[in-house]
Amino acid sequence: MSITKEENGTYTVQCRIREWDGRIVHKKKRGFIKRRDAADWEKKMLENGGQIDLTLQEFAEVYFEDKKVDLKSRSIEHKRDVLRRHVFPYFGDRKIASIRPSDLIKWQNEMLTKGYKPTYLHDIQKHLSALFTHACKVYDLSDNPCKRISQMGKSEADKLEFWTAEEYNSFISRLQPGTMYYALFETLFWTGIRIGEALALTKGDIDLINHQISINKTYYRVHAKDVITAPKTQQSIRRIDIPSFLTRELQEYMDKIYGLEEEDRIFPVVAEAVQHKLKREIEAAGLKKIRVHDFRHSHVAYLINQGVDPLVIKERLGHKDIRVTLNTYGHLYPSRQKSVAQMLDNNREKSERGIL
Repeated sequence: MSITKEENGTYTVQCRIREWDGRIVHKKKRGFIKRRDAADWEKKMLENGGQIDLTLQEFAEVYFEDKKVDLKSRSIEHKRDVLRRHVFPYFGDRKIASIRPSDLIKWQNEMLTKGYKPTYLHDIQKHLSALFTHACKVYDLSDNPCKRISQMGKSEADKLEFWTAEEYNSFISRLQPGTMYYALFETLFWTGIRIGEALALTKGDIDLINHQISINKTYYRVHAKDVITAPKTQQSIRRIDIPSFLTRELQEYMDKIYGLEEEDRIFPVVAEAVQHKLKREIEAAGLKKIRVHDFRHSHVAYLINQGVDPLVIKERLGHKDIRVTLNTYGHLYPSRQKSVAQMLDNNREKSERGIL
């Protein structure tokens, strides 16, 4: 770092700074009339020289490269699509270090006029925030504007959609027992597993003797290719006890598949086909509209109605934490306040009579 006075009376300043990607670069500027101006420029270079000199869209590629081991290809594709649709049109060409909280507020206000669901708005901002968090944590971006504004949308839907057992029975009665979709929807409703987990099931995952299903992988399709990977979380690897009637239905269905090997998928379709089948049957039957994922909610609602403990539901669903289960489904549990008050009254009366 140095400031020198030239023969013509002006000042030249030069310094070395470490860039955001670790490179050491030499900066030099001539022609300052006052030494103070040269010193101010030098200070600015030293303070801001390491800032990321990339647009938001360019930095997104750095982020995806860094995360290619941590994130599944499906997650990366989803993030790319959300950013491409809702973020890059606004900030893609802006230098990431130049985006301010006020810019994000204007973006939020426009997004709120689009009519998207609160959960989708939350998802959009979550992916944008991930870029800034990574830039600050790994590449020393000096400020994360997402931390200084309110979160857009909601992480959870205000109301879960699900079918009661009666509604489900009306639906399943339309399908032919022993067929693929009958066996698939029965599995989804009576186990609560995710659609990707169901589509990854192989013959070897079904224990017909002990009435259990092993969940150890998930299936999805990306770029016209079938992909099977580990489940969503480590806790998602689990064994689920199933009722005897479901065991019989799965055996009946698999017995009809010629040459089915242990490693073969028993439901060789894609999630979109399942959703389309569900939609057609719902419209034909005039039932309440739900998504395939809502079979998972329907299973939980049924268990709660039967008085099943939340910890058992957590293990069955493969949730990482009981708080996830309670935050998602706690409102479905009936209030026990009156029974608690009655219990306290009974105990007080027993105590006063010398029973306790």
